[in-house]
Amino acid sequence: MPRRSTSSRTGSSSGDSSGPRNRTPQPLPRRRRSFGDFVKAFLAFVALAVLLVAVPYALAVFVGWPFPDGSPSLDWLQEEITVKTFTGVLGVIVWIAWAQFTACVLVEVKAALSGVGMPGRVPGAGPSQLLARQLVAALLLVGATAASLTPGLSQLGHSMEGNQQGTVASAQATPGGSLSGMFAQQQEQAASTAAALGQQAADAASHAEVGGPSVKAGDTKYYRIQPPEGRHHDSLWEIAQRHLGDGRRYGEIYQLNKDRVQPDGSRLSEASLIRPGWIMEMPGDARGGDLVEMPSTGTGTGTSTATAAPDAGSTVTPQVAQQINQYAQTGDHSGRAGGGRQGGTASLDTNTTRISLADRRAATGSQATPAVQQEQHAEAATATSAESGAGFSFGLPEALVGAPLLAAGLLGALGRRRRQALWQSALGAVGGRRGMEPPTPTGAAADAQDALLIGADPEGVRLLDRSLRGLAASLAGESRPLPTVYAAWLSNGDLHLQLAQPAGKPPAPWQLGQDQTFWLLSRTDAERYEDVDTAAPYPGLVSLGTMDDSRLLLNLESVPGIVSLSGSESDRAAVFASVAAELATNGWSDRMTITLVGFGQDLTALAPNRLRHLDDIEALVETMEAETRQRRGALGAAGHDSVLTGRTGPAQHTRWAPHLVLLAAEPSADDAVKLAELAADASRLGIGYLVGTDSGDLPGAAWELEITGEGKLLAPLLGLELDAQLLPVPQQRAIVELFVGADPEHAPDGPATTPPFLVDISEQGRPAVYARLVGPYEIIGLDTPDGERSPLQHEALALLLLHREGVHPRVLASALWPRGVTDDVREALLERLRVWLGTDPDGTPRLATDANGRLTLAKSVVSDLDVLRSLYHEATQGKGVDSRVVRGRLLTDALVLVRGPLLADRPEGRYGWLTHEIIDAQLPLLVADIGLALAEFHLVKNRAERAIEALDAALNSAPGDERLWHELLRATHSTGDMDKLQQVAADLIRRSGARGLPPRTEALLDELLPTWRDGAAAVG
Repeated sequence: MPRRSTSSRTGSSSGDSSGPRNRTPQPLPRRRRSFGDFVKAFLAFVALAVLLVAVPYALAVFVGWPFPDGSPSLDWLQEEITVKTFTGVLGVIVWIAWAQFTACVLVEVKAALSGVGMPGRVPGAGPSQLLARQLVAALLLVGATAASLTPGLSQLGHSMEGNQQGTVASAQATPGGSLSGMFAQQQEQAASTAAALGQQAADAASHAEVGGPSVKAGDTKYYRIQPPEGRHHDSLWEIAQRHLGDGRRYGEIYQLNKDRVQPDGSRLSEASLIRPGWIMEMPGDARGGDLVEMPSTGTGTGTSTATAAPDAGSTVTPQVAQQINQYAQTGDHSGRAGGGRQGGTASLDTNTTRISLADRRAATGSQATPAVQQEQHAEAATATSAESGAGFSFGLPEALVGAPLLAAGLLGALGRRRRQALWQSALGAVGGRRGMEPPTPTGAAADAQDALLIGADPEGVRLLDRSLRGLAASLAGESRPLPTVYAAWLSNGDLHLQLAQPAGKPPAPWQLGQDQTFWLLSRTDAERYEDVDTAAPYPGLVSLGTMDDSRLLLNLESVPGIVSLSGSESDRAAVFASVAAELATNGWSDRMTITLVGFGQDLTALAPNRLRHLDDIEALVETMEAETRQRRGALGAAGHDSVLTGRTGPAQHTRWAPHLVLLAAEPSADDAVKLAELAADASRLGIGYLVGTDSGDLPGAAWELEITGEGKLLAPLLGLELDAQLLPVPQQRAIVELFVGADPEHAPDGPATTPPFLVDISEQGRPAVYARLVGPYEIIGLDTPDGERSPLQHEALALLLLHREGVHPRVLASALWPRGVTDDVREALLERLRVWLGTDPDGTPRLATDANGRLTLAKSVVSDLDVLRSLYHEATQGKGVDSRVVRGRLLTDALVLVRGPLLADRPEGRYGWLTHEIIDAQLPLLVADIGLALAEFHLVKNRAERAIEALDAALNSAPGDERLWHELLRATHSTGDMDKLQQVAADLIRRSGARGLPPRTEALLDELLPTWRDGAAAVG
């Protein structure tokens, strides 16, 4: 889709409700301090006085100082241990505990008063520091809100220049030296970042309405980017909203300052990438208390000075004034200094819509010029256009084809569900239920399955999972904490992590990206990672959409507050469904809870262990209040600052799984406030909130997203304009149908379903083309294709033989070429297949296309797997039911066909599509069913040796089937040969390895061979 035109981002703000709203977080209602708060504060003061003053005084008076009167000597060790000695040792221990608690109090007081980041951890002081934190919080509650004393929305970030500085660049007051001055500053700051920003915006709007002081012609105003307040970072959008009255005018600020050298030596290259301490020249009509005014002076005089704008109320420090003076001399911006609005529009280039995404690989190490950037955008647009024209013309759901990570997760979960159904059918049922065939999807469900097969990128999921776990393992090895990650970008195979704040140099093979807040891992380095035994560090990452050739994954659990989503109800529902489906099935997480409210009750079928549905917001608030308390207590008791520190170390696999709340219905005003209060501390607890809204205004909303009717996901504060990843209602229903059909709980009772393709097993049914798939791959009836194309044609034929219901051409192409292929190459392969397979004697082509556009094989093309299924079906549900002799012959013929595992000699690197199939689970179960049925056939006639031969043959292809081993033990026991029975038991124990035998197997051995444990000890 084309980008939104520039005009949609600029122009008058009056009366324009369609444009993006002011994305500043909404202030929370300030809590009034009650009499109970003063009582708690007084009691906390008394407790601290007792613990900090009375305890050491009592120790000094009754026990004495912990320091010895003289130098230690060996005679001390020979003295008699008396009551005085015991009390002295006990006193030293109490002194150490007092010193540790005092250190905790000092750390907590410093963190509370500074308002910067998390309090430092005192070694070994988990409960002690928790007590100190609670007492300090209660004491300071009378002068600050609870949000300022708990690591919530306003306190989780780490300021690079100190959050204790004033928020106005032009009025950086020097902190007073007294404690009362610091405490007064803390009171002012503790109202939360959201309230401060809201007040700034209101002040700026007030100045704009009354006209404000006049500005001299030629005066130039500047703004200094402020350090982050907690996790809230300044942005050009908010600066424009506060000082120009319209956030959409951020492009004017960007154009005035683009490519100019900043005080730290770097340059502004993207509108969304600004850093604290940078200077921004403002349009001439900018107003507000944060501005610094540079009067027009003669060049070269050296006397020009920066002063506060008339409404700033204070002057700037000499250091800042010098920086602004130096910045004013950079670049040729005289023609733009008095900018302002010109016809209600602003000059924007393509960079103004991009998030701070890492530089393209081609421009690594240098700044790409605007010409190069325009050329890159043109190339990306051409590629996108070509893909749209060639890739989605087959009537398959585009939403699934274009979502590789979502498709891979759904496909993997569906395969696991179908395998589970097979195993439960085999182990928990009898007779005809054994070997149950999964239902073949039809209609929309079949189209959805094809789209999943085409769009899935399991290799990308595997690399992402290994990369993140490998990073966590490397950081743990260096005793470094996990950094807070806001987002991840997948671009041309490379992985870029966008951090909340700089975290130093990343461990190899990771590298620093375009700045200190980006960590980069190339695909080549990612492929070197192997599986590691560590917890998933960022399970809350979820795809939101694409920008150019890059895919954005937002880390929902790290958001410092609520993420709101506005737009029409149907558009929001498609985003919510996509997010829920990917979170429930992604391959880069271990455990997770996703709570759905107001939508998606049927989506719980995708992952019942992860997804849960609540009926209303009242139940959600009650649930989350309890969980928030529980997580806070658990973190404090464990001595962890956040879930990120709790995901490393011995407890990493058992704690700190994220809980993500997806609330589609807009909450009421009261409920919104309650959710905002819960979300203020949620990010460190591993809890994330995505909340739908009609208006776009929610209390405590840190990040605000908007989904448009054209499928664009907008977030001006984050600089985002994405092609949204959606799961519309029709595709959602089709996916749910696939999962419900594969659920063993919904499987129909009665006989097994008929195989999808039955072969005429009489003499007259000899096929024209016969392929052996069970064991080494062989084809009878066709000449071997020439040259290097032979393996590709063999693989294509194998895929078609395993799907007698038909294969979509795009599914075939994506299976053979996982990284993509052009249409002409695909059509050339299909033509070679048609020529190779030929036609039947009546002229019918052996490779045809059905009414739905799927490729199907003629009945004259048969595989040994088709014959195997047909023989077993005929023996158990056909002629073999009424004739014992026929049943025995059919089962014997079937077992003879088993020559080994499926496609035993397939070359490495090919047939990767088999990972999406369940045939690897079906074939061993089918072989085991045949072996069990044939053994039962022989045991009825007391032919134990023949039964043992059948079971041994089945075990060659299904060595892990517990049922075969049980029958082999019983058959061997019936022969009376205890030595042979002991040998079978030893083989079974050896095969079980360290995991041991299942309980049912142990019970059977206790019955048949009571002395088997002695043999097990010898084997072990």
